Amino acid sequence: MSEGSRTPRDVRMRGFAERSTVQQALDWVDGATDPLESESVELAMLCGRVLSSDVTAPIDVPAFDRSAMDGYAVSGAETVGADDYNPIELQIIASAMPGQPARERIRTGEAIRVMTGAPVPAGADAVVPAEFTEEQGNVVHIRTAVPPEKNIGRRGEDVRRGETVLRSGHSLRPQDVGLLASLGMECVSIVRMPHVRMLTTGNEIVPPGRPKGEFEIYDANTSLLRSLVTRDGAVIDEAVYIPDDRSALRQALEDSSADVVLVSGGSSVGAEDHAPTLVSELGELAIHGIAMRPSSPAGMGKIGRSVVFLLPGNPVSCLCAYDFFAGRAIRRLGGKTDDWPYFRVSRKLSRKIASAVGRVDYCRVSVDGDMVAPLALGGASILSSTTRADGFVVIPEESEGCPAGAEIEVCCYQPL
Repeated sequence: MSEGSRTPRDVRMRGFAERSTVQQALDWVDGATDPLESESVELAMLCGRVLSSDVTAPIDVPAFDRSAMDGYAVSGAETVGADDYNPIELQIIASAMPGQPARERIRTGEAIRVMTGAPVPAGADAVVPAEFTEEQGNVVHIRTAVPPEKNIGRRGEDVRRGETVLRSGHSLRPQDVGLLASLGMECVSIVRMPHVRMLTTGNEIVPPGRPKGEFEIYDANTSLLRSLVTRDGAVIDEAVYIPDDRSALRQALEDSSADVVLVSGGSSVGAEDHAPTLVSELGELAIHGIAMRPSSPAGMGKIGRSVVFLLPGNPVSCLCAYDFFAGRAIRRLGGKTDDWPYFRVSRKLSRKIASAVGRVDYCRVSVDGDMVAPLALGGASILSSTTRADGFVVIPEESEGCPAGAEIEVCCYQPL
């Protein structure tokens, strides 16, 4: 239900007259989120971050011709015919070490002792590995031929000055950070990490570690969401517990300056579910009620510059709504891919999954070899169904389900 500027219907104790499709909700997320502004970040903090501009090499790597072996720098032409039975003798005139080049120039009949990474001496065009030599006094006996260019790393063979080495939008891996370091780059420009504020609602909610009453429950959603938000590359500014009190929730929503606000609980049709009407009063409630199972009471909108997601209180629904919508928004804001952050495999169903046309289903499944079995479609409060599961499958809204034996794509909670 896209409401625009129209005041949304108060669904408390009435139920949803209509629901938006999952695609409509995804389209709204994509329209409301673009990569944030850039910031300069030092190397130690770069892994997993996203480049906001291309990186051009300021230097050649390597910046000089260097030995790729411990051995002897020679003129390759002088080693022609050398073998174990006919070694060639060369006079050792100097040594070259990493950072300490030899000043002498090699002439006919001469060699320079050289270590891996040391600059190649003038007059040399090859390096004989130490294991094919024998040194006696100031003479080295060469027992193998080496052609010109053998065992030498030429200037710029890794990276050429002016070359674009990494593109804007690239998520930096450890090897990418290493490459930047090899270029001498202390900082680079990357997309700013989104800041997230988490509001957990409910009079019955108790933080883990505290005593709880007979009819109270420990809060799982805050810990669940912390892990998901961190996985998706955002910074958690604050996590706040809010009672089922309209004024307290209103104040918490008004106080936020985060890029994303996650409201856990209070999004459905109960008498104390104030979040949807407050979002509509303070900003825009774009979507409330989605044709999916679980997570049908999910909603989303904006208050000022903050994108707000209303996540159902039931833990599986919370996980599902986050992954479909809020996680997508956070990844997009951080410049990352908006696709599922899960390893995927294709397997055959061991038994059918029943669904209904017009509704997207998030079905937890177990994987056993080449087969996959459904564990649960419902049970929005049964968080252990996700810990028993290897992953989930998404049944599209145009489908009545999948028959046994059908090939289906599984999003795995971790690589199998």
